[in-house]
Amino acid sequence: MTDSASPLVTPRRKATAASIVVAFAGVYFFWGSTYTAIRIGAADIPPLLLSGTRFFVAGAILLAWCRWRGLRLAWPTKTMLMLGLVGLLLLGGGNVGLVYAEKTVPSGLASLVLAVTPLYVALIEMVLPEGEPLPVRGWLGMGMGFVGLAALLWPSLHAGFTSNSTRLWAIAALLSGAFSWAVGSIVSRRARLPVNSFVAASWQMLIAGVFCLLLGSAVGQWSQFHLTASAAGSLAYLITGGSLLGYSGFVYLIEHVPVAKVSSYSYVNPMVAVLLGIFLLHERPEKSEFIGMAAIVVAVFLLTTAKVKSNDKQPLEELEQMPAE
Repeated sequence: MTDSASPLVTPRRKATAASIVVAFAGVYFFWGSTYTAIRIGAADIPPLLLSGTRFFVAGAILLAWCRWRGLRLAWPTKTMLMLGLVGLLLLGGGNVGLVYAEKTVPSGLASLVLAVTPLYVALIEMVLPEGEPLPVRGWLGMGMGFVGLAALLWPSLHAGFTSNSTRLWAIAALLSGAFSWAVGSIVSRRARLPVNSFVAASWQMLIAGVFCLLLGSAVGQWSQFHLTASAAGSLAYLITGGSLLGYSGFVYLIEHVPVAKVSSYSYVNPMVAVLLGIFLLHERPEKSEFIGMAAIVVAVFLLTTAKVKSNDKQPLEELEQMPAE
């Protein structure tokens, strides 16, 4: 969607069945597969530098593309500060926590823990002024989600308390990252910034990337940066597949497809991540983790569809402020 304040305004093209299928395939696969790529890259690149490099490069490329399209890039200071805050919450806190955790926990497990983000969002929204109450369907999803999370994390928590405290820190990083992503999503939604979706994503990625690189440099992570062939491939994939192609497909879908269908990525991506982890990384989830996985996927489905039905009259632009995963 072209921003009304930009000098270039182009008519929206009618979506074709083929383009919608391709866009869904991109969002489902590219966003789902980023967990696998992060697991590979995290083995050789520290969390702050992996996230920082990824988002700095992707943000710069997308910003250059927006400039080429003639979209408005410069906005008032207050708007730019809000874009920076959202970028730091979503991509700084959310993604760095994920990368840190994936140095220890399997990619499939990490994706499923982050799948509870909609539960965080629903809980926070309920306590905020003018928040959104949950229907019965949403409460059912909420309860099932936390039961599934308990089943999912039990093996890791048991191992952490008995022999491997590193797992406990990794789980804490995942849950903190999910909370940061939830807060960033709500801040972005309520801010209702008048910025084109691609421009907003560009600045969010660029600001988060610069912040992570500076912080990583300050804490001395460059000595642990090893650009092996696998790490370079992981980084290239995260920049192109995760941050550029995946997000482009998402923006295209929210312009042409009902919200209920677009939101399906939140419970399809974990399934993709788990399957890729099993087949490519030889991860072997435990039985209780499979139970937790099934419960969380169903819970997120119930919660997101309940929220969508209760918000049918709200404009799609609310979703457009979500940056690339």
